[in-house]
Amino acid sequence: MTDMKTRRGMISRRQALKGAGGLGAGLALSGLAAPAVHAAGGQPIRFLNCETGKGTLAFFTDAAKEYEEKTGREVIVDSVPLGESFTKITNGIRSGNPYDVANVGFIGHVLLLAEEGQIVPLNELTDEYEWGNNILFPLDDKVYWYPFDYNLALIYYRKDLYEKGGLSIPTTWDAFASNCEALVDGRQKGCLFPIGSNGASNWMSFAFMWAEGVKIFDDQWNVVLDNDEMKPRVAAYLDFMARLHETMPPGSLQASYADVLSNVVAGTVGHGAYAGRVIESAERDNPAVAENLGIMPYMDSAGQQTAASHGYDGWVVLDTPNTGPSMEFMRWLTTEKMVDFLHTAPVHFQPTRLDIYEDQRWRDHPMITKYATEIETMRRLVTDPSVIVTSIDTQGPEPDVRPGKVFESFAMPEMLQEKILRGTDSAEAVEKTAARIRELIA
Repeated sequence: MTDMKTRRGMISRRQALKGAGGLGAGLALSGLAAPAVHAAGGQPIRFLNCETGKGTLAFFTDAAKEYEEKTGREVIVDSVPLGESFTKITNGIRSGNPYDVANVGFIGHVLLLAEEGQIVPLNELTDEYEWGNNILFPLDDKVYWYPFDYNLALIYYRKDLYEKGGLSIPTTWDAFASNCEALVDGRQKGCLFPIGSNGASNWMSFAFMWAEGVKIFDDQWNVVLDNDEMKPRVAAYLDFMARLHETMPPGSLQASYADVLSNVVAGTVGHGAYAGRVIESAERDNPAVAENLGIMPYMDSAGQQTAASHGYDGWVVLDTPNTGPSMEFMRWLTTEKMVDFLHTAPVHFQPTRLDIYEDQRWRDHPMITKYATEIETMRRLVTDPSVIVTSIDTQGPEPDVRPGKVFESFAMPEMLQEKILRGTDSAEAVEKTAARIRELIA
């Protein structure tokens, strides 16, 4: 998941929904004005970038200059936090001055733009490659975005503390909870998984449930969270999370992305969830911790299944008078410049294209070489079909706005709060949440 720094810490890319009035308001795209018609000759390509790391910003400045020198075509790059992306895209369309290429970080937004005919299929760019699991999200066999990055939430653990305590890598909920309990030592706590009504909880805390085989919807979009098959699994998950909560530092209700990241990097918790950025941050701020971080997937209760919490980022090409030149630019960006782009956040930008993992130029980056074991674990999670890669917003039989509504409502974190903070019976908490979801998608 891409994070954007604000004065208050980190915000989720999915908070873009709020900037556009939520998914329900986002559906009202049918009133968008048609793009203005410009003279095609030499018209600049307008590119909306939402990866605001220092190195990535410098990359796009240099890439725009290089492309103009190479082709004579100017590329104008605007950069904003991803939370502002969808609003910028839709405002540009309405004003008749649309972007030609844009960074999108929520598949619901891709769906909305595709249904309104505002973006074009990118199969000519995507079909020639092999991709990791569950990342292209095709609509009627058409791929409308170019995903450049998995942002999977994975479990980080302290290898040195495991060795000191004689702990083994857990494969069951009971073993994981026991390890968390064993690592509580004064101010050092066992783990941190958020339970607040925020995107951090949505992303970091539910993959244990996915590993258990839980689904929110069936193939007909019926809510099945509380049916005879799912309810016992979800209730057991709530019991497990209540046990983990006893090993967490105070403030898990308010915990944000920044809180989890800072606790893992500072070494104050034995386990925490995050994407590859945690390694880059630890390498910069606390090398001793960085060298002792290991990665594991989320596990189920019986030791039979593993999962990772889905995250993703990609580019779309808008349907404008400049679409042809924009597609040419995108082919150049995603072939000649792709490795350079990924190297601007070498561990955090986990490749979606499988050929990248074998590209020696990509592999030769010092950070990728140093953390080769962790990189290989990340690759296995998106190539092993037995690993479940899903999230609240990608639940259901196909891309749809309904799971996005569930994500945005924070109904799932509030189920955790019912159990952990209010002491509600687990089965009752599941039933209340399922009823709420039915109301949300009605």
